[in-house]
Amino acid sequence: MQPPIHDLTGLFSQLGLDSSEEGIDAFVREHQLPEGQAIYEADFWNEGQRAFLRESFTEDADWVPVVDELAALLGG
Repeated sequence: MQPPIHDLTGLFSQLGLDSSEEGIDAFVREHQLPEGQAIYEADFWNEGQRAFLRESFTEDADWVPVVDELAALLGG
């Protein structure tokens, strides 16, 4: 199994968010996904972020593992 290409720091940078450890921790503390909600459906994303997350899944992009990791951290 190959190691993931991207990590949370890279994902947060891609989304235009604070990618520091403290920034990631704060985001996770302040945002939660209702059970069963797709991460790209959350109301805390702007349209560009939502589109990037949705396209990651529809295109089965190499971002999917780290997007799944973030979804798990957000409780989804």
